[in-house]
Amino acid sequence: MALNYEDVIKTKDSISFKNQAFINGKYVNSLSEKVFEDISPVDGGLVTSVAECDVDDVNDAVKAARYVFEKGSWSRMAPNKRKKILFKFADLIKKNILELGILETIDMGKPISAATGDIAACVACLNWYAEAIDKIYDDVAPTRDNIIAMITKEPLGVVGAVTPWNYPLLMAFWKIAPALATGNSFILKPAEQSPLSALRVSELAMEAGIPEGVFNVVPGFGPTAGKALGMHMDVDKLGFTGSTEVGKLFLKYSGDSNMKRVSLECGGKSPNIIFADAPDLDVAAKQAADGMFFNSGQVCDAPSRLLIEKSIKDEFIERLIEYSKPWMPNDPFHPDTSMGSMVDKNQASRVLDYIETGKKEGAQIVTGGEQVNKDTGGYYIAPTIFKDVNNSMKIAKDEIFGPVLCAIDFEGEKEALKIANDTDYGLNAIIWSNDLNKVHKIAKRIRSGKVLVNSMSDGDMSVPHGGYKQSGFGRDKSLEAMGQYTQTKLTWIELK
Repeated sequence: MALNYEDVIKTKDSISFKNQAFINGKYVNSLSEKVFEDISPVDGGLVTSVAECDVDDVNDAVKAARYVFEKGSWSRMAPNKRKKILFKFADLIKKNILELGILETIDMGKPISAATGDIAACVACLNWYAEAIDKIYDDVAPTRDNIIAMITKEPLGVVGAVTPWNYPLLMAFWKIAPALATGNSFILKPAEQSPLSALRVSELAMEAGIPEGVFNVVPGFGPTAGKALGMHMDVDKLGFTGSTEVGKLFLKYSGDSNMKRVSLECGGKSPNIIFADAPDLDVAAKQAADGMFFNSGQVCDAPSRLLIEKSIKDEFIERLIEYSKPWMPNDPFHPDTSMGSMVDKNQASRVLDYIETGKKEGAQIVTGGEQVNKDTGGYYIAPTIFKDVNNSMKIAKDEIFGPVLCAIDFEGEKEALKIANDTDYGLNAIIWSNDLNKVHKIAKRIRSGKVLVNSMSDGDMSVPHGGYKQSGFGRDKSLEAMGQYTQTKLTWIELK
């Protein structure tokens, strides 16, 4: 989408914020009348006050979602009709792409070009699952001739989702789209740092023709609204994207309540392995910088551990420093800006603390390492690269979730594989080499939900996204996700 700075600012200044919860087709205050402040990390200023939902509000949302599910106005709607409504929903999002992108820039400091790109990806996601609705067939099992054994997929019922602030709508739509496509009712608890785009898109769902109660948004905090969804006895499935620490809580909530299904995507510390025989070191260095500093490093599968073969270490780091220069933070509302702010003051402080820890551990900063643009009032950190990191350091072990890249050198395939797997996480891995035998052998042995070879692109909706180990389980994207919002039923008919 071609963007003009003047148009961005004009649209930004004309926006009227939706700041109430959206339950049963209506914007409503929280029952307690509580609100929380929505602060923009662009300049540290107050944007608006948002309804703070709690247990009672979640109960109302679940009640509405359950009622419409049992009524069948969405769950039993003809597939081709449900498909048309979701196509219309996608069209409405596309028509409002600039406004929704601006809301995400306001809330989390993402550059407007990236934010509108995320909204375009939401449109693609919704269209993809809408198109799949009437392409998925049930099965008939092979049996003796007086038996009909039908294996069918049915919607689960009421689905809850707790989603992160780094991709406010996109991470939500990876759950919303397959859940709605399969006939479920949906309740979204967006991150408290970034609720505005989800609240705005709620009325677009109604305008598209989605029945009241099928799509609900309950803004609030994790320990209250999020926990209420996780503990609710009438929620059939909970999808979560966020930290490993909180993901473990949702497993506990499931066990303490109704054993609801839980799917988790809980971050990573992904290895990016550069062998000396990489097909093009310039391309590898550019993509290493782009992959790390995009979205200010606030990406769950960011290639934050850069494993470089020792023979090319110095040469590669020199190239990497050059390719990090275009990522200096700037005004997020300008279309030419590559990197914006951190999501809030707390996250900025956390990242800066990790940078100090890295220095104390003996790693060497070759570029960045400081907060910048302080005069704006926002929370900006320069792209930062450490070299001479070893995998036992805290900066190499922990998910920093900021623009901090840790370069670790290795000798040979065996050491590269050992370092790559020496982590609690397993979401993503990248290998750069021209040796197909070596690549295939290592890819098979890396414990990761995805392995990318000589590229960092895996954006197609047709492929699954998810992790191993403490990166969680379950999959977003692809037809595999649709299975996570349905349950399998056998109907055995014996003919006389």
